[in-house]
Amino acid sequence: MEYTSPASGGNTALGGTPLAAEPGRVVRVLDGDTYEVLTGGQPVRVRLRGVDAPELSQPFGREAADSVTLLLRGQQVWLTRQGIDLYGRTLAGLRVVTPARPGGVALDSLLVVRGWAWAWDPTRRVAGRVAEQASAQRAGRGLWKCGVGGVVPPHVWRGFKAEIKRRYRGGCTW
Repeated sequence: MEYTSPASGGNTALGGTPLAAEPGRVVRVLDGDTYEVLTGGQPVRVRLRGVDAPELSQPFGREAADSVTLLLRGQQVWLTRQGIDLYGRTLAGLRVVTPARPGGVALDSLLVVRGWAWAWDPTRRVAGRVAEQASAQRAGRGLWKCGVGGVVPPHVWRGFKAEIKRRYRGGCTW
């Protein structure tokens, strides 16, 4: 990953104009890809772009959320707003600030590389996420620990009835 200035967060609008990034701090992790970020003195409910993490109710959901919580505890982030979703959450990119990377490291990339989420980019604008996911799968990281066969993407999981969801409980653990 290359250094990107915090002013753009590595993101651009459709016209190529850099999007402004705001400093913030994650104050609550609701699940692997949804957070409350305190920025400008106001809490903002954020849905992270570029990934789809397991639901809390599905296998590996709680583990992914706990892993993200540990990663973000006490960390400054750069928030780049990119719209609002159907549930009123701010769609955004987040970059985790580290001493070595003051411009931050893309959180969506970290989640995919560590096997905590699926790469999700319907527009195919983020090159490399699919390769990052394939690498995590080959290495058996996170939700790919037991292979790709029994792992159900969240958009499929949400459509399952309770009986089917119960069948996926147990077996492989984090």
